Amino acid sequence: MRKIIVYIATSADGYIARPDGGIDWLNRPRPKGNYGMGEFLKSVDTILWGRKTYDLAVAMGAPDGGFGSMKSFVFSAHPPAAPAPKAVTFVGEPVVDFLKTLRRARGKNVWVMGGASLIASLLDAGGIDEFIIHVVPTMIGEGIPLVRPRHRTIALDLKSVKKFSDGVARLHYGVRRRT
Repeated sequence: MRKIIVYIATSADGYIARPDGGIDWLNRPRPKGNYGMGEFLKSVDTILWGRKTYDLAVAMGAPDGGFGSMKSFVFSAHPPAAPAPKAVTFVGEPVVDFLKTLRRARGKNVWVMGGASLIASLLDAGGIDEFIIHVVPTMIGEGIPLVRPRHRTIALDLKSVKKFSDGVARLHYGVRRRT
């Protein structure tokens, strides 16, 4: 069965972006292999986006999110003003209903691109299998947290840790299923 994986970077103090959505602190030289991104991309064929994250990618010049033929689903209560590219579908239905359809579909793993609200909704629906978090050795002081705050406790199992030459640490967790 395909896995739903949050593959993301955070600052050392746990933020995925500045309060205004800025990600300038991610602009840094990358080590050879780009933190394993190429291998990860081979394992997925679908991306789940929050609306703000998708809009940021479009504003940066990637009308399809920048991943070409990969199927993208953008979660938003509001449809786009302009027609979306062919590989992009806007989703207005509840996350729980969407997950049932997604899990039944054939395919590779699914990448949750972000943001915090989508990750929170997927977690609350039991829809995330793994987190692969690249912790960047930079503190930004305030911003958008990895997961939108709510009252929840989600246990994780550490699968692996990898240290990169530039100080980035990749933490790979499995989400422990509720019993």
